[in-house]
Amino acid sequence: MINIYDLPTAKNTILDRRFSLEVEMTDGLKAGMKRIFGEVVSPQEAVRRILADIRNRGDDSLREWTQKIDGVQLENMAVPAELIEQAPQKIDGELYEALQHAAGRIRAFHEQQPLPNWTTSDGTLGQRVTPINRVGVYVPGGTAPLPSSLLMSVVPAQVAGVKEVVVATPPGRAGQGVPDVILAAAEIVGIKTIYTVGGAQAIGGLAFGTQSIPAVDKIVGAGNLFVTLAKREVYGLVGIDGLYGPTETVVVADDTGDPAWIAADLLAQAEHDVLATAILLTPSRALAERVQIEIGQQLERLSRPEIIIQALAGQGGIVITADMAEACRLASEFAAEHTCIASNKPQLYVDLIPNAGGLFIGERSFEVLGDYVAGPSHVMPTSGTARFASPLNVLDFVKITSMVALDDATSAALSPIAARIAQAEGLTAHAAAAKARIIEED
Repeated sequence: MINIYDLPTAKNTILDRRFSLEVEMTDGLKAGMKRIFGEVVSPQEAVRRILADIRNRGDDSLREWTQKIDGVQLENMAVPAELIEQAPQKIDGELYEALQHAAGRIRAFHEQQPLPNWTTSDGTLGQRVTPINRVGVYVPGGTAPLPSSLLMSVVPAQVAGVKEVVVATPPGRAGQGVPDVILAAAEIVGIKTIYTVGGAQAIGGLAFGTQSIPAVDKIVGAGNLFVTLAKREVYGLVGIDGLYGPTETVVVADDTGDPAWIAADLLAQAEHDVLATAILLTPSRALAERVQIEIGQQLERLSRPEIIIQALAGQGGIVITADMAEACRLASEFAAEHTCIASNKPQLYVDLIPNAGGLFIGERSFEVLGDYVAGPSHVMPTSGTARFASPLNVLDFVKITSMVALDDATSAALSPIAARIAQAEGLTAHAAAAKARIIEED
């Protein structure tokens, strides 16, 4: 069910595979495009057409694209407030308590993040941190409802002090509406506005604004290929948190790792999506073989075996490394969304893996806890972007203003320096502005 590779083979296969927004046009994708657009167009062209139409026609366009793509005729653009208020009574009580507990831990974690306003001792320089005014959170709703995604994106924004947070999510299968579990999660964190629009059309509505959807200043949250392409298209008009590909987990394990637990963690990752990545790096061939057996046995008890099998065949694998140092180096080069250390002495390896969206240290700190309840947002960088990007956090929802309030003496001392640099750059108006202060001081 999962292949074992030596390192040279792995480097030419699973360790080199990266999700790209330049996707292959499969027969299924071509058929879908022809159904919606009347001709075969690329995903990029499809998104541009949708966005341009929404920008020009607003609500009418949103309704038409939702009908074409989702097969749903929108009556109300937003979920009625009473449905959000009633949602907690419509779901299992234990599930509601679990969502409350998760929301509390997510909030507590993000409240630890400092947002420093500061000034120098003489008050001439400083930094002001202010929250973004209005944020749109996209909550996916494709193969399953994801209340955790709502909590993981909304709570950091609230901690940052964002004045208005709104949610966009698909209208539900066959027009059944937004699932009650999503609405209950919204009720827990006090979300009042949920727009029943998904895909690229949701991103367009949030970015441009329509008759029913006021434009936002930033859009956050993961989604499918079309959501990601749309976020890329509207960046600059609005802010975005990142461009996310399919989810990834890399497990780094020595011979003390538990093969049953490692197998369970890889399977949990693979069940997300047929494009999910689940990789084990280990110097222990004996452990690798035991994990391989465990995966075969555990798979028989799971509810999404077809998805798991495709994911493991496409992006999964076990790689035999020379030692743990090499395993850690490869994990850091891969820079996965989630990197897990399976060892009875995990702290030995933490500093060897500087690049990871989330680092899960020890087998009791397994990645599934990070998905739901550990505390950090599970919206994390994918496709190697953890080399330079961070998980969604409070800083994504604020902006920093540099404050300059120089006194007369400092201004006088700095003006000749500024004038000299401006002259070297050939910017004579800049130099003149600085020289005017020098003359006035003289």
